[in-house]
Amino acid sequence: MTKVSNKRRKKVVLRIEPDLGHLVIMSKSHKLIPLENIRDIRAQSDARFYREQFQLPAEWEQRWLTLSYIVDSKHKILHLIAETADALRELDETLRQLHAVRKSLMSGLGESALRQAVWERQYWTASDQEKDEKLVFEEVEGLCKRLGMAHNREDLLRIFKQADRQGRDYLDFEDFRYFVKLLKARPEVERLYRHIRSSSNGVFNVEAFKHFLRESQRSTASDEEIQTLFNLYASGSKTQTAPADLSSTTSADQPQPTLVMSKQDFTTFLLSSDNPSFSDRHSKVWHDMTRPLSEYFVSSSHNTYLVGNQLMGDSTIEGYIRALLYSCRSVEIDIYDGAPPLSEPMIFHGKTLTSKVSLREVCEAIKKYGFMTSPYPIIISAEVHCGLVQQDLIAKIMLEVFGDALIRSPLADRPKLDALPSPDDLKGKILLKTKNHMLLSKKLASADSSGVEGSSSTTSESETPGTQSDRRTSFKLPRRESVSKHVRRESDAVRALNMLKRVRSGRRTSSSHEIPPGIVRRAESDKPPMSFALAELLVYTVGVRCRGINKKEEYAPEHMFSLSENTMNKMVKTGMLDLIKHSRSHLIRIYPKGMRLRSTNYEPHHYWVAGAQLVALNWQTVDIGTMINHAMFQRNGRSGYVLKPPALTNKDKSILLTRKKHILDLTVISAQQLSRPKDENGHEINNITLSPFVEVSLHIPDWSNLPLPPATPTQPPPLVHQSSSNFARSLTYKTNVIKNNGFNPLWEERFRIPFDSVGDMLDLCFLRFVVRHEGDDDLEPLGIYCISLGSLQTGYRHLPLHDSHLSQYLFSTLFIKSALNDA
Repeated sequence: MTKVSNKRRKKVVLRIEPDLGHLVIMSKSHKLIPLENIRDIRAQSDARFYREQFQLPAEWEQRWLTLSYIVDSKHKILHLIAETADALRELDETLRQLHAVRKSLMSGLGESALRQAVWERQYWTASDQEKDEKLVFEEVEGLCKRLGMAHNREDLLRIFKQADRQGRDYLDFEDFRYFVKLLKARPEVERLYRHIRSSSNGVFNVEAFKHFLRESQRSTASDEEIQTLFNLYASGSKTQTAPADLSSTTSADQPQPTLVMSKQDFTTFLLSSDNPSFSDRHSKVWHDMTRPLSEYFVSSSHNTYLVGNQLMGDSTIEGYIRALLYSCRSVEIDIYDGAPPLSEPMIFHGKTLTSKVSLREVCEAIKKYGFMTSPYPIIISAEVHCGLVQQDLIAKIMLEVFGDALIRSPLADRPKLDALPSPDDLKGKILLKTKNHMLLSKKLASADSSGVEGSSSTTSESETPGTQSDRRTSFKLPRRESVSKHVRRESDAVRALNMLKRVRSGRRTSSSHEIPPGIVRRAESDKPPMSFALAELLVYTVGVRCRGINKKEEYAPEHMFSLSENTMNKMVKTGMLDLIKHSRSHLIRIYPKGMRLRSTNYEPHHYWVAGAQLVALNWQTVDIGTMINHAMFQRNGRSGYVLKPPALTNKDKSILLTRKKHILDLTVISAQQLSRPKDENGHEINNITLSPFVEVSLHIPDWSNLPLPPATPTQPPPLVHQSSSNFARSLTYKTNVIKNNGFNPLWEERFRIPFDSVGDMLDLCFLRFVVRHEGDDDLEPLGIYCISLGSLQTGYRHLPLHDSHLSQYLFSTLFIKSALNDA
């Protein structure tokens, strides 16, 4: 095959190794791409963007394959040209089938039999260095070293001989499977199993299972559901004497078989999707999706076009594809004039060294990938820095690319905008949000300074019936240098009036705009005039300036404003209750401050607790903010929309102002098969013997901006770190280090973590686990897991660990026990 890039082409040999689970690029560097690290596969016309960008012949398109993947914690793109179209088709189909198997194993802890089979095949093939379908002791010893096991040579030899049941001094595949079973012995699970069995006369029957589920797991399942679950996992039987029954023809002394659960059955159950750590109705959309948009948190991205930092990063469609495939529902575009005379508008970060990508290419990517993972509406947040001609072109491109998916007028069954529509109402739709500059000033300049009169009649809350004032606003047509000769002023005037009837200016009683202290307003002359064609696309998401949130200001339901984190921080301090009230019926978007030069993130729950729906993050940077956002939007079927807690939507203030104190009782028990770090070519780093520890942190909002009764002080247990910044607080603890064991480290360390919540908003409190290697801060974490306390299932649970890009590892888990109690 031919590997192509913007600068060069070279011949490579491509080999797929299904048992090992990776793609091999045979070249000087011999690169490996794990199949589970592939993010997207694009073939032929789906990869046209890059072929055109590289200015390569159109006939190559039928043989073109593009892979988006992650290696060494970096997003990368690989472009390949097959020798023939048939060769491409075979490669494409094979990759998709193998990738689908791996992907299905990366969505939780289900399919345990398939997971075990994949693991056995992968490690058997990797260990069989002679390729003779036999493993001698030296090969087994190498495998255990690779797995990071702490067994000494004598213990390992003993297990090897136990598995070599025919005494041949080697293991075939069936012997190897038995060896693995011995290797994966779980003493902590065995102790738990014996404890449960001892409470039921030494028999693990359905009554023992029921007691475990009700007492330890706090299950609310019915007796019938528990019986069904028990029957699913129990594989053994125990003969016992049946009780006397005079009405039965069966002798009282006749033995009756009773289904029991073995230790292996119990282990399988603990690792199964029927014992999840994440309580979200089996990954289905289950929230009520018929509420107004303002009652949902919306997964949102800032500077979506960037795949690096905001000073010198690349602008590309990849940022949109990655975000949309993770169910992001609000993306950002910063649009500037294209180079004259014919170029279309371009997207990039102004006044920086970032590269550019065309608006049309971005819109085509949004159309193609926008609804693959979620059917719910996409909000495009646009910063428009273009002149009138290119603003018209923006509207033209969006109409051409999005077609009927683009919202251009209110829904047919609700022409009056008295409330925002629901996600269900807008399924498959795209909404444009940008500032409507026609609403930012009373007068709009025109070529001949002639005015067009339009009237708007509104009633202020301070005005009594019968004293309503008629307000007449003068609208003047903007100058249209190159097109005014061909368009009549009367036509523009009619369009202006029709659009302004739909997009209303909020009414107010004060002559001055009240803005929270310290917030500086940008001069109106900073922005170019507004194109009518573009303004007509603003329906349910009309950007307006925040004039303050108080009784003197009123905004139409479709009016929304975007606030920087600095502005929002000031507003949270001075009027959090007003923000919460306003966001019950209006959308608010928050974005990171410009001084985050490395594109870092804030912790989004700080703004969610104030009611803000679209809290935008730099998705190209994975940090604690991204992890919290990922945990939030894993909920509700990964749809990108999550209902706000009732405390933020209910008008009853008593719900919002109720404080509770809790104790999180957490035991970090053990980890299983921690993943070894890999180098830039995808190869495992073998000269490191893992010595892991676990860092546990609880992240809760700072409730102090609400008028709450004072909290009773509590003394937290010894901890590593406590922080309180940007209105969010965190408590961090860590376990001891387990030396030289990355395969099955055992901690069994307990933490009691006190914290408080307001309005029962446990959904906005987040628990993060990070497994690290001792003494090497340069290494990526060995595993990460983050979950909201509102979604955490208590009891004994296995957490599926993720890598630093939040992709689930196939085999790595963390075993914990948790309980949440009122203090």
